[in-house]
Order: sequence, then C-alpha cells, then structure tokens
Amino acid sequence: MNTIKMFAIALIVAGSLGLIYGGFTYTKDTQQAKIGPLELTVKDTQTVNIPVWAGVVAIAAGGVLLFVRR
Repeated sequence: MNTIKMFAIALIVAGSLGLIYGGFTYTKDTQQAKIGPLELTVKDTQTVNIPVWAGVVAIAAGGVLLFVRR
C-alpha cells in the first residue's frame, strides 16, 4: 500500500469522524497565581467544533485520491 492510498484512507476516516462527532474537547491546566509555596491552577476546558463542510471535503478528497489512478 503506497503513501497516497494511506493518506486517502486517513482523510476518509478523519472526515467521517468529524461528521459523526462534530468536534472534540480537551482540557488544559493554566497557572493563575503562585504565592510562595502555594500555586493556584485552573483546569480550562476548550471545545473545537469541526464544520460539516470540512468533513465532507475531507471525505471527497480522500475518495478522489483513493480512486484516481496515476
């Protein structure tokens, strides 16, 4: 399996996951204050939304790469 086919399959999978889940959430720790030996940290949750058009374009591009012969 060559790299173009592997990239095409990865695009199709990523586009499908983007359409199914619509986004993902991650948590990052931010340091708010440090006073002597005490540290205050806050866990901040960030959400990244994936547009529907991006998932469709990724699936279409993966399909084109997968089925076009060179």
